[in-house]
Amino acid sequence: MSATLRDRVNALGLLGLLDEWKELGGQPWVPILVNAEERVRNQRSLERRVRDAKLGRFKQVSDFDWKWPAKIDRALVEDLLQLEFIGAKRNIIIAGPNGTGKTMLSKNLAYLAVLGGHTVKFVTASAMLNDLSNQESSRSLQAAIRRYCQPTVLVIDEVGYLSYNSRSADLLFEVVTGRYEKKPIILTTNKPFAEWGDMFPNATSVVTLVDRLVHHSEIIGIEGQSWRLKEARETSEEASARRRRGRSA
Repeated sequence: MSATLRDRVNALGLLGLLDEWKELGGQPWVPILVNAEERVRNQRSLERRVRDAKLGRFKQVSDFDWKWPAKIDRALVEDLLQLEFIGAKRNIIIAGPNGTGKTMLSKNLAYLAVLGGHTVKFVTASAMLNDLSNQESSRSLQAAIRRYCQPTVLVIDEVGYLSYNSRSADLLFEVVTGRYEKKPIILTTNKPFAEWGDMFPNATSVVTLVDRLVHHSEIIGIEGQSWRLKEARETSEEASARRRRGRSA
C-alpha cells in the first residue's frame, strides 16, 4: 500500500513530501492529504475540460423521445454512449433532417467523453471553416489546424446547412486528414454524402474527404420530422387553450 501511495504522491508532484518520505510516509494524515489533493485536481481538470469543450446547453439523452423519430438505431446509439469508439479511433456520423436530435446526441457523446477524462472540442462547421479561412499566413493556418486536431474528440456540427467553396472543402479535408486513424470525429449533417458535391461545388477533394470520414466510422441515420417544430406546435396549442379558458371564465 505504501508503494502505491508513494506513486500517487509522485504523480501529484508533492516533492517536499517525497524528500521526507522515510519520516512522513507512514503518517496517518498522508493518505488524507493525497485523497484531498487528487479530488481537487480531478474536479478542476473536469471543469477545465467542460469549459474548453464549449458544449453549451443541451437535453440529456435520458430525456430523448425514442418513439418520435420514424427511424433511429437506438441500440447503436446506446452502444456508442459506452465510448468504445474513442479507443478504436472510429468516427461517428449522425445524419438526418433538421430538428431530429443530431446535435443533442453529439453533445451527449461529447459530454460523456469529457466525464471519461478526454479532451473535447465542439464547433459548428461554419465557425471552424471561417476560422481556418481567416488565417492570414501558412504558419497561422497550420497552427489553427493543429488546434482542431489536438482534442481527443472533435465534434463538427451542422455540416450541410450552408454552401461552401472549394477552399472550404480543402480545409475540412486537412482537419479530417490530420485526425485520420488517430483521433475520432463526431460529425452531424443534414445532407447524404451523395449531395456533398453540391455543398462543395468544384472541389476535387470531396470524394477523398468522404472516403476518409467513413472509412472507420459508425453511421447513425435518423429519419423523421423536426422535434423542434413538434414542441413549437404543442406550445402554441397549449397557449391557445389557455386563452380560450381565460375568455370562458
